[in-house]
Order: sequence, then structure tokens, then C-alpha cells
Amino acid sequence: MTETSMFNNAMETIEALSAEDQQALIDLLQKRLVENRRSEIAANIVQAKAEYEAGQVVHGSIDDIMNELNH
Repeated sequence: MTETSMFNNAMETIEALSAEDQQALIDLLQKRLVENRRSEIAANIVQAKAEYEAGQVVHGSIDDIMNELNH
């Protein structure tokens, strides 16, 4: 099944729900999106700490960093 047809099937299923159930679904999806974003941020923090501890972080002014990126 293609992604488009899966999306269309999901939309048809959602449209068949009552307005109250649709709102509950929206609330649940928003909470899950927030939780997923928090998990991504936490993973980025872990990665950044590991890179910092491994000495893979560039230190300096904005000009220093821009020069490093350009070379």
C-alpha cells in the first residue's frame, strides 16, 4: 500500500469518528508529537555531550567557526 493511500485510508477512518473522538485523537497526536520532539532533543544532547567529551567540538568566535567551515 502506498503512503498516499495509507494516508487517505487513515483520513477516511478519522472522518468516520465522532467529533469528540476526532478531538481526542488530535489531543493524543499532539502529545505524542511533543514527546517525540523531546526524545529527539534528548538524543541530540547526548550526542553533543559525547562529541564535546571526544574533543570534536570547534571552539572560538563566530569568525573562527565560519573560517573553519569554509576551509
